[in-house]
Amino acid sequence: MTDRADERLEPLRLPGFRLFWFASTAGFLGVAVTAVAIDVLVVDVLGASEVEVGIVKAAQFVPYLLVGLVAGVLVDRWRRKPTLVVAHAAQGVLLLFLPLLWWLGAAQVWTVALVLMVVGTFGVVSAAAEQSILVDLVARDALVGANARLGQSMTVTQSAGPPFAGLIIGLLGVGSALIAGSLARILAAIMISRVRIIEPEQAGGDRRRLVADLATGLRFIYRHRTLGPLAISTHVWFLANSVALTTLALFALRDLAISGGEYGIVLSAIGVGGFLGALSAPRLGRRMREGNALITSRALCALAWVVPLATASGAPPPVSVLSLCAGMFLYGLAMGVEDPNEMSYWQAVTPRALLGRVNASRRTVNRSVAVVGAILGGWLVGAVGSRVTLGIVVGLFVAASVIAALSPLRGVRVGENQ
Repeated sequence: MTDRADERLEPLRLPGFRLFWFASTAGFLGVAVTAVAIDVLVVDVLGASEVEVGIVKAAQFVPYLLVGLVAGVLVDRWRRKPTLVVAHAAQGVLLLFLPLLWWLGAAQVWTVALVLMVVGTFGVVSAAAEQSILVDLVARDALVGANARLGQSMTVTQSAGPPFAGLIIGLLGVGSALIAGSLARILAAIMISRVRIIEPEQAGGDRRRLVADLATGLRFIYRHRTLGPLAISTHVWFLANSVALTTLALFALRDLAISGGEYGIVLSAIGVGGFLGALSAPRLGRRMREGNALITSRALCALAWVVPLATASGAPPPVSVLSLCAGMFLYGLAMGVEDPNEMSYWQAVTPRALLGRVNASRRTVNRSVAVVGAILGGWLVGAVGSRVTLGIVVGLFVAASVIAALSPLRGVRVGENQ
């Protein structure tokens, strides 16, 4: 492995991390393309109701409720590279069922939700392994830079993926966009299989200790003086995010009547902002301290969703698209700064032997909250309308920021003992 100075200078100089970064970029592209294609399929093609849209959104997070905690224990017992290869390949293959069902005329809201639930089960495992394997690819003091590189590629694909998906949908139909998304996942699996990495021997574990191992991970999170409040703030953030994105699809495609291609442009603005945020994340983290950067970013998320709230109904589509793009750009910028600093802090503070459980446990709670948020968002839009729901979204993001600001997270830095 390259010396620490090289790692701090540029993580991409490390061959193992570089190939992992390429694989992650392919996976991010697949997620971005698939997300747009599913929204268009469900809202425009299948004509789903508000509640049904919420159910489809929620279906992607339900696996966290069912297997999330167990996945963390298993990832701590399995080697992480082969786990990632199998999980990514399985997601890519399973996603091919969506275009097949559509072409056969058998696609319905419930079948889409079912496929997404199965895909999400493998996604739970891959997410836990992805966030745990990074400490074997770079040194801990290089984690912010490595996470920033991953964040940059994620936001670039968030920018390029939606317009690309919109172009494919316009030219070849929604089924072709779904195939493109699945093939990107398979490509990611192939590249990860070629990453050279020496993983420490994993403890096999005792099946009878499964519950005890689960409890260990949860106790570590919620009893920790900084990780506990960070986790709670993040749970509230995920609730807000899930309600927000469910509302956005309905608000943009129905209330503002923008097209699928224009909706892709709106989502791409998140990626543009996120890329710029990720570029500045390491520097801002060093200057402000990572804890302060995280708190500020969460406050900006609330401000970002004020912009869609202020978008006038009945405005010409170009005006609506421009307004939504402005809000989503700011939203992406905030997330781009926040994510590398937050993820690096989790990875630096958590012992390697607990990384799988800690990552899976907090993601399980986050995604469980997201299930509630997706269903709640669809129900709220139907009950009180998109604008009132967006106002609730702003309030939830404010709450997430306040929880973090009132905690010992203020002023914390990655690498310091907490």
